[in-house]
Amino acid sequence: MKKILAMLLAVVMVFGLAACGGDTAEETTPATTGQAQTATEPAEGKKYEGVELTMWSMWGSGEPQALVIEEAAAAFEAETGAKVNIEWKGRDINTLLSAALESGEKFDIFEDDYQRIATTYVDYTYDLTAMAEAAGYADYSYACFNDQVVEWAGFLNSIVEQPQIGGVFYDKAAFETAGIASVPTTWAEFLDACAKLKEAGIAPLALDGAYAYFTFYHHLVRYMGEDALQEVAMNGGWSDSAAVTAAQEIIDFVNAGYLVEGAPDEYPASQNKVGLGQAAMVVCANYVTTEVDNAVGAIDWGFFNYPEVEGCVDSSAYAGANSLAITSYTENAQAAFDFIQYMTTGTYGQKLVDNCGQIPADARLTESVLVGSVETLKNSTAPMSWCGATNANSDLAQSFKDAFNGLYAGKYESGEAFCAALDALY
Repeated sequence: MKKILAMLLAVVMVFGLAACGGDTAEETTPATTGQAQTATEPAEGKKYEGVELTMWSMWGSGEPQALVIEEAAAAFEAETGAKVNIEWKGRDINTLLSAALESGEKFDIFEDDYQRIATTYVDYTYDLTAMAEAAGYADYSYACFNDQVVEWAGFLNSIVEQPQIGGVFYDKAAFETAGIASVPTTWAEFLDACAKLKEAGIAPLALDGAYAYFTFYHHLVRYMGEDALQEVAMNGGWSDSAAVTAAQEIIDFVNAGYLVEGAPDEYPASQNKVGLGQAAMVVCANYVTTEVDNAVGAIDWGFFNYPEVEGCVDSSAYAGANSLAITSYTENAQAAFDFIQYMTTGTYGQKLVDNCGQIPADARLTESVLVGSVETLKNSTAPMSWCGATNANSDLAQSFKDAFNGLYAGKYESGEAFCAALDALY
């Protein structure tokens, strides 16, 4: 009888240890294996009973995204038994991550820009390939992000949480007032729309200094493409490139009075003027719509790709993403992956769309703003970067930003003068 009792106690202890989420070496799988870790399910109870996960979030406590994530974490714990502790690190999370990951600080999930995750942090991220395949992730996500991540990192190391698309966001009511029946697709059509808006008493374009860099980058890419642009950014030769024409067109645009008063302004003063009915358009990523709506009241937004120029080389739309990664040293990779899926798909994925004005991370969900963004992302194969070609020259990136801002501020008399100033930096 004593023997039987002892055996039963031993079995209970084995199951108890397994349910605690794993403090043993055997439960740790390196990032390079690509194998999913699966918590042992107790004979009775919830799948991840006793597991604790820590997530570092790029959102601030109380933000709409934070509220949805908190709700998802509570529901996930109720269903699976896994407790998710969330630390709200805010937008500057990238200033904390490198040192924290290098030291092996105890957290399982973190959020940041998908490119940084795939490059800067790649050595400290878990290979999600096997788990993503098991979940059928490729069927409802965006190849344009997944393919880039695999190209940069060598394996899938992040799951998209907040897809972004960039281009021209506009107030549909302003276009209607100005009699603009269809969105412009070429620079000539864009200038015609600007003239109609100005005649109707509406400033065509809002512009904050925070994204003047991104706005002119669009124009340069249309003329040069990112490869040629990176070549001059790294080595000079601006004065012998199509950047002269691109800069002159922006100078002419500014001289025509097509910027709202004060632009380029201190963020977010200018973009809010769209919401206040003082300006019609802003060039940014889609999160600008939520920022303006939250600041001054919701408007009916439209979206179109930055227009093509004559002899256009590259008309790609910008696409980016804030994504979620799992640390390579986590002891509960499968539970962490399951929570990421729980948060970004289904009920809570839809709440991130509806409550936060996001593009769906799960392409099966329903768009609530910017209808057509999912289709644009699904059809995108080589999206434009966020100033990646000029940022490649880290020594001069800030100087480029200052020069691009100066272009919209009327600092340069001609495209030749602008490009000469850039060449003088080398």
